[in-house]
Amino acid sequence: MSQWHYVDKNRQQQGPVDDAELVRLFRSGGVSAETLVWRPDLTDWQALGGFADQLGLRDAASPYAPPTSEVLRDEQAVVGGGEVVYAGFWKRVAAYIIDSFVAGFVGAIIGGIVGGLLGATLLSSGGMSGNAGAFMGIQLIGNLIGMLLGVAYYAGMHSSSSMATLGKMAVGIKVVRSDGSRISFLRGVGRYFGLIVSSITLGIGFFMAGFTERKRALHDMLCDTLVVDKWAFTAHPELQRRDLGGVTIAILAVGGLFFVLAIVAIVAAIYMAASNWH
Repeated sequence: MSQWHYVDKNRQQQGPVDDAELVRLFRSGGVSAETLVWRPDLTDWQALGGFADQLGLRDAASPYAPPTSEVLRDEQAVVGGGEVVYAGFWKRVAAYIIDSFVAGFVGAIIGGIVGGLLGATLLSSGGMSGNAGAFMGIQLIGNLIGMLLGVAYYAGMHSSSSMATLGKMAVGIKVVRSDGSRISFLRGVGRYFGLIVSSITLGIGFFMAGFTERKRALHDMLCDTLVVDKWAFTAHPELQRRDLGGVTIAILAVGGLFFVLAIVAIVAAIYMAASNWH
């Protein structure tokens, strides 16, 4: 039997309760179709209305609750005045690791295809014979494609309804304006290039997210953005998490392992080169 947890009208988490108790609460008006519920097999909190058929709520319609056939939830509404949990440095690092892998993998595939097609075309026409400029041109086009893909990915995802890239979704954070509203695509583009500014400061711009008041990196300050918990500026700020979470810890562990292996490989290569030096 399922064990449900739910958020009551005072925004307090309650439970666990079984299916029958949850149906009873629905009938009595204690919960509605918009009430957020969770059980161990769910990855996130969801509206009770989404389980109407499973629990038989349509047959147990409550005069106190809105119709379950139309669950009206404006997930884009900005709710101010509540507590805001800002995304910490390590959560942002974990999100960046995931996003770098996604963007890099897709970019490598598309760049490889385009570069291969261009190279094959030039070879068939004899245009690359002894022409280093042609190779440089293909490399330049590949780099440009990679940059455009990065802009499209980060700006598009940050300005979408999720307000988060795949990496940020995985660790439960999002990007918003300082007032909690969704950023525009153009602001997302500016934020992407703001990352370059944070990079050329020897990484200090990124580390600022670890000690500034609202955990803002340099590019956040330049573009008036915040990185916050996904439940910040919503009707349920009590669902925000301050801990790292299992996904963040796992990603950091894997990323740290690859970093150590890379260092070991570099040291081994240097040692082998030095051993063969005569």
